[in-house]
Amino acid sequence: MKFPACTMLFLALAGSRLCAASTNSFPVTIQVHADQPLGELKPIWRFFGADEPNYAYMKDGEKLLGELGRLGAPQVYFRAHHLLTSGDGAYALKFGSTSAYKETTNGEPVYDWSINDKIFDTYLAHGLKPYVQIGFMPEALSTHPQNYPHHPPAGERVQVEGGQSYPPKDYAKWGNLAFEWTKHCVEKYGRAEVEQWYWEVWNEPNISYWHGSHADYFKLYDYAVDGVRRALPGAKVGGPEVAGGPGGKFLGEFLRHCAHGTNYVTGKTGSPLDFISFHAKGSPVFTNDHVRMGIANQLRNMDDAFTVIASFPEYKNTPIVIGESDPEGCAACREPRDAYRNGTMYSSYTAASFPRALALANQRGVNLEGALTWAFEFEDQPPFAGFRQLASAGLDLPVLNAFRMFGKMSGRQISVTSSAGQDAQTILRSGVRRNPDVAALASLDKNKLCVLVWHYHDDDLPGADAAVDLALTGIPFPNGGAKLTQFRIDGEHGNSYEAWLKMGSPFPLSEKQFAALEQAGQLAELESKNISVKNGAADLQFNLPRQGVSLFVLE
Repeated sequence: MKFPACTMLFLALAGSRLCAASTNSFPVTIQVHADQPLGELKPIWRFFGADEPNYAYMKDGEKLLGELGRLGAPQVYFRAHHLLTSGDGAYALKFGSTSAYKETTNGEPVYDWSINDKIFDTYLAHGLKPYVQIGFMPEALSTHPQNYPHHPPAGERVQVEGGQSYPPKDYAKWGNLAFEWTKHCVEKYGRAEVEQWYWEVWNEPNISYWHGSHADYFKLYDYAVDGVRRALPGAKVGGPEVAGGPGGKFLGEFLRHCAHGTNYVTGKTGSPLDFISFHAKGSPVFTNDHVRMGIANQLRNMDDAFTVIASFPEYKNTPIVIGESDPEGCAACREPRDAYRNGTMYSSYTAASFPRALALANQRGVNLEGALTWAFEFEDQPPFAGFRQLASAGLDLPVLNAFRMFGKMSGRQISVTSSAGQDAQTILRSGVRRNPDVAALASLDKNKLCVLVWHYHDDDLPGADAAVDLALTGIPFPNGGAKLTQFRIDGEHGNSYEAWLKMGSPFPLSEKQFAALEQAGQLAELESKNISVKNGAADLQFNLPRQGVSLFVLE
């Protein structure tokens, strides 16, 4: 296999940013107050998703699902597009298919859940649960079946405007499709299991994924939710998975319909809404020969949507899931601005973004339950090909180690201050463009104290290390020794991509090379030692490179 020209360009751009760590450093003081709890630490990072549902049961896809299933409690969820798109399991970039719905020549429905079952069976076998997207439109129900994709080339990107993006020709049949699917899942997996799943309607109905009006979507939602609830009254239903935070007026109009509008099925007031979902994306650019991230845009999307939700008193406590929460909008695209993905820029961005999402939700007084990372893997592609993914050709990328770090945190969130940290509102307004953001998230769970520290900057350029003085106070441990373990993601640790570059970027990989890179992609333990805790306090000093992330676990 040869690398496509676009892949070679991507790797050249990414490689141009690789520089040796600076010998200079600047001082940072981080104080962790273990005796100042802020409430339960919400594990919003336990949600993932992808355009291509059929990758789940393929070789590298199933391997990665296993890694996600081992992230630990609480439950990990997976969302995918195209679960109702017609086909025989054909897949391509941004496309997948199942055999869920056909019709006889007389227009009678024919249901076939075999591919959907294979997808969900694989999730469940690896400890994940479905975040079920009810979409897209089966060919036999589409008002534009003549514009339907069939067996597109697996390595090419499929446009989203095909026949699968149109309203149904018969809303009653659409509702019954949701009913039959839910009924089948309850019969196969059990009521108690399926009641733990999320059921959401469609994807980004305010842009080209939906070729209907806002009212058409509300009708689509009502019929789908009615079908789900007829089969499973306790099902957790929601939406609208709108793009761009509130999506202009869309989110507000949807919430108004669910709260006060006339239900298209029942004629009564309102529609069930157990969780509210929208999407938030960053906006990186390629400028002056480097990538500059746009974390401010992602946080603005969140804050704007939180503000709309907070304006509806009836939804003040309704769980929110940011159904796609990412540095930019297209996992399958590869442009110069996307050259951050293989390395530590993606992992440090991820570490910095989740705590700021929690902070913004707290400031707006809304209930953020999840922020779903729309990144998985791309089957049958060369290693480090430049997609937004968690693993590449079976090799874990540094960003996956950020999730492994988050997965070790539990219990109560505790107060942290940093001399070089920036608050969520400041980043929302102006990004991280001048001074780096060196800050931390901390948790305390019985006899385990965790501190996640990141050194993030929007610009993918070399910079000085942060010389961090980490002061721990209020530790509820007796005087004496405690075990300290530090895990690290940087250019030398937890980084299969840097290891591959140091090998000379070989392709294809030998068995020995693959095994070495597989090991390099695991979460790296930088040190493990006993330290002294006296009067509830301990002090640590360490250097953290730019775009590096460390997790300290004190037990």
